[in-house]
Amino acid sequence: MARTLSRVSSASRTSRTSRTRLGVAAAVTAVLAVGAPAAYASLDTDTRAPSATGSTSGTTTTAHVARGDAYTETRLLFGTERPDGGPDVTDKQFMKFIDDEVTPSFPDGLTVQDGRGQWRDSNGKIERERSYELILLYPTTQAHKRDALIEDIREDYVKEYAQDSVARLDDRVRVDF
Repeated sequence: MARTLSRVSSASRTSRTSRTRLGVAAAVTAVLAVGAPAAYASLDTDTRAPSATGSTSGTTTTAHVARGDAYTETRLLFGTERPDGGPDVTDKQFMKFIDDEVTPSFPDGLTVQDGRGQWRDSNGKIERERSYELILLYPTTQAHKRDALIEDIREDYVKEYAQDSVARLDDRVRVDF
């Protein structure tokens, strides 16, 4: 009988030890389950203090750092075929338009890319033409002032080259030069 009690006591101790280990493991798992997402979430935020100019400076411990300053990117899409049947706008004409109408308002820089465009006209026919994409970047703080200049560019091109329209796309971006 002494051997039986000894075995029971030994089994009871093993059971208590297993329960204790299981409890500790459950507690550690709970702490990690709650703490890890919070720790990772703190890595996703930029902890730099804004400066007087609104930009951030100093060091940061973030995993994802927003670089650059707030800018607006405007893309204008210019067609080259004339709906009135006139001759297509040539490269030379388009670059003269850029030099005369765009560069004075955006002397800090711009990008012109060649393209091919297509759309469905009012009769349902797919139209295709050579096109140009003009990309302008400017500080978001200047967006209101620049808007009028961009609308003038669009109107001037429509009038000068008998176009139906010039497409415009605006997007807020971060720019680092």
